[in-house]
Amino acid sequence: MEKRWAIKPPGDPVMVREIGQALGIDQYLANLVVQRGITTFEQAKSFFRPSLSDLFDPFRMRDMDKAVARIHEAIVANEKIMVYGDYDVDGTSAVALVYTFFHSFYEHLDFYIPDRDTEGYGISFRGIDYAAENGFTLVIALDCGIKAVEKVAYATEHNLDFIICDHHRPGPELPAAFAILDPKRADCTYPYKELSGCGIGFKLIQAYAQVNCIPFSELTRYLDLVAISIASDIVDITGENRILAHFGLKLINTMPRPGLEALLRYAQMMKHDVATGKCVFNRELTITDLVFMIGPRINAAGRIENGKNSVKLLITQDLDEALKLGDQINNYNIERKNLDALATMQASEMIKGDEKLRNAKSTVIYHPDWHKGVIGIVASRLTETFYRPTIVLTLSNGLITGSARSVKDFDIYEIVDSCSDLLAHFGGHKFAAGLSLKPENLEAFAQKFELAVTTKLNGTELVPVVDIDLELPLNAINSKFYSVLRQFAPFGPGNMAPLFVTKGLVDAGGSRIVGKNHLKLSVVHPEITGGPFSAIAFQQGTHFRQIELGIPFNLCYHVEENEWNGSVNLQLNIKDIKFSD
Repeated sequence: MEKRWAIKPPGDPVMVREIGQALGIDQYLANLVVQRGITTFEQAKSFFRPSLSDLFDPFRMRDMDKAVARIHEAIVANEKIMVYGDYDVDGTSAVALVYTFFHSFYEHLDFYIPDRDTEGYGISFRGIDYAAENGFTLVIALDCGIKAVEKVAYATEHNLDFIICDHHRPGPELPAAFAILDPKRADCTYPYKELSGCGIGFKLIQAYAQVNCIPFSELTRYLDLVAISIASDIVDITGENRILAHFGLKLINTMPRPGLEALLRYAQMMKHDVATGKCVFNRELTITDLVFMIGPRINAAGRIENGKNSVKLLITQDLDEALKLGDQINNYNIERKNLDALATMQASEMIKGDEKLRNAKSTVIYHPDWHKGVIGIVASRLTETFYRPTIVLTLSNGLITGSARSVKDFDIYEIVDSCSDLLAHFGGHKFAAGLSLKPENLEAFAQKFELAVTTKLNGTELVPVVDIDLELPLNAINSKFYSVLRQFAPFGPGNMAPLFVTKGLVDAGGSRIVGKNHLKLSVVHPEITGGPFSAIAFQQGTHFRQIELGIPFNLCYHVEENEWNGSVNLQLNIKDIKFSD
């Protein structure tokens, strides 16, 4: 699919020069700094040297004082506390964090993860009944509940108090919970709005620790869980999230908890060192590794079986138990991959074989036999392939249930909300949403959704855009440049890995196709000294013939390290190729 390149405007030249001089870096790196809104030495210091002391006071969050007081009251009175969370990575990691913290000094609590198939997303009536029947009087709900108006009212009738810790957008009416922690509620002035659900859970234990004189140093052991949630829930890696992710990654890379070590072994990111009897990392893990290696495995339990297994894995302190649970979860992940691949293939064929679907501005596609646990993944894959707002639907417990995914800068939650009169339930955020509807409303919903998408686009073509940070000459890339560049990490939404473009390159000789349609290149610029530079372009072998013929080309790429046979060199990881006019 043809992509449009959009090169960001350069930073103010005065600011670029001043920040470059203050930090002792070249103009290209200084430009990247200014583009990220950093214009002073102090801001740069906070960015390049994250500090846990820069985290905000948790009591700035609305209802935090009420939440902490209610938990303390429950503990003093020996009440039974239920820690309740969604079945995805954010929910299960949040439950593991809050449960482990309180269970370290209080035994009258348990955790509950709803079944994806029989209970669905969020707080369920069955979960409330279970709590009431088993003598619980306080429920701490994590990563869900902000729209559970009816269910919280039902819980109140059963003498259950709810503390809701959520990060999703509220509806027009807040539940009548004892306390609601959500920075996105209109009356909350908490300075940072983009915390994950697990991040909200961390702020809760931070607040409880402050009041009860528990040293902050005892909380840092939970930052690995926060980092996993930040990565897997695709929240912005800015502000507090960037601090939490930075220290969480550091913890994972130095002392992974048993459950993570088990998953990393199965993902072949760690190996057993016979000499020391310990496991060692193949390389330093990044946010991308958490997204693609850890997140899907934790998710697989909730998609295929039950998310309780993921919580058990994350809270165990016994490596043997972790390896057993990890093996089980890894098998779930293999099954999930098979179901995902089959449904994606079927959906793609349905779109290609239907003229109406092919020519639409959106995709709303339904099959009653698709597994509910993989439709979100299928929606993401279809969005990447066909590049348009996409909803994938299946049948579950008499309702048609679906997952929505969006394209860049298109608020799909807003569109789903505009169709809410045809829905039984919905929730989510700008780029992803979940929904359910009665079967008789499917056709009307698909038509209304397509009309809403078309209207919002207003003639704008759906073309993938590659956001490029700046144009870079190859001779600017060296070990010093890369040493500073890697300090921009951790990367993710709001702080993406810098993407560069270099124009007018040619083959230096030795370029070839490797593996399955990958390009291994050696490139130079005819008018600039230095090189040649090594580059890899995955799944772009179709360009080889033109490159071999000596036709000049422009490359869009990340700079990275490549280790091969014990040797480490810089290489360009190519994201797109365009040939010069």
